[in-house]
Amino acid sequence: MSSRAPRPALTALFTAGYLAAYLLPTVVGRLADSLRLSPTQAGLAGSALLLSSATAGFTLAARVERIGARRAARAGLLLAAVGYGTAALSTSVPLVVAGAMIGGFGSGTTTAVAATGIAAQKDPHRASTLGLLTVSALAGALYLSIPRISPAGHALPFAALAVTALAVWPATSRLGEPIGPDTGPARTAPTFRTPLPYARPGTMLAVVIVCWSMAQNSLWGVSSRIGTVQAGLSEVTVGSVFAVALGAGLLGVVGAGALGTRLGRALPIGAGTAAIAGCIALSARADGLGSFATGEIAWNTLYPVVLSYLLGLAASLDPRGRWAVLVGSASSLGTACGPLVGSSLSQGIGFPAMGTALAAALLLLAVPLTAVALHTAGRPLFAGAARRRSGAPVGAIVPPSGLLEQPVVEIYPLEVPAVAAQEFTTAGPDGVQPEMSSSGYAATSAR
Repeated sequence: MSSRAPRPALTALFTAGYLAAYLLPTVVGRLADSLRLSPTQAGLAGSALLLSSATAGFTLAARVERIGARRAARAGLLLAAVGYGTAALSTSVPLVVAGAMIGGFGSGTTTAVAATGIAAQKDPHRASTLGLLTVSALAGALYLSIPRISPAGHALPFAALAVTALAVWPATSRLGEPIGPDTGPARTAPTFRTPLPYARPGTMLAVVIVCWSMAQNSLWGVSSRIGTVQAGLSEVTVGSVFAVALGAGLLGVVGAGALGTRLGRALPIGAGTAAIAGCIALSARADGLGSFATGEIAWNTLYPVVLSYLLGLAASLDPRGRWAVLVGSASSLGTACGPLVGSSLSQGIGFPAMGTALAAALLLLAVPLTAVALHTAGRPLFAGAARRRSGAPVGAIVPPSGLLEQPVVEIYPLEVPAVAAQEFTTAGPDGVQPEMSSSGYAATSAR
């Protein structure tokens, strides 16, 4: 994907891809009530949706450029619209689950395209925070409106996901075409197969973020039940708390975008994860509106902030976006396990004990996440990644070095004196063939 992919289009795709995870509590809760499923069965249905999304991301991690951003995004949006639309219109459990999984695969495809494009941006952290800002705002509006439009039933949340996918479709017209040896202008452009840089830190980040996301969404998937069952609140009140919490998340994302990487990534990731652990423990013990609202609002303020730094960290590891897609898919995989794990733990040991266990797990996970952020501070220089200040590719091919990216100074042509301006043959001015180096290139022809 070209680094010139428009940021508004990427933000729209990011929103459509991530919205399903943000609406997970209301989707799981309404599936249980509407289809008369047990909490574990409803959590399993939500996990199936997100697992399908993660599968799409892993499948497309290094294939978006070859398929083409526009083609992949449109395929993902079409699958999301058809799948979620089918789930909204059906009352059969197998058909609802199948539609949710098809829609989830479409969401994952859309997210993969967005992540690949965001990684190619000049400031991937700012681009990812803008995406989180938009999806948080839309999810907050839906949490306010869905209970008031329809007090029960699973159709409305799935319909909202389908409509969002269709609404984003026009933005795909500004995305790029496939890159490959047989596709238009790219036919003359060389393609380079480079290994994944930062293999060990990237793998560590992907593995740990599975557990990080699972811990977050184990509580998020049952937050609606904590509010209605343990805290004794109505669905409208719980939806209002979620909307305020997501609104507070907007402020957190704005703050993270303004701060950028001035403090690095290690401090926001490590300290933020530790603070989230405390919020989860508080929210899981909520016995009234005050404690429930405090825990949820504080948690949702911090969660998108830390997530934006994690996504920015992944994007900085590879400008082609492969680590961004893999880490994003790993996060979706953990998110997929969350509803099932949360439902099982809450039924087995209760909400308070579940919150304590999840908080302890997050404190442990903060250590390797901080270590990866410290180890990979900065953005590496990769083969073929050097660019002029104008954005045009530089002719030289830069080998992988692991060094921080430095600006490339454009060298302008030197003026040749008139005396030296004479006609040369391919053998040189004096007819002598230039000496060849061992690599097969003329020793005097380096540029």
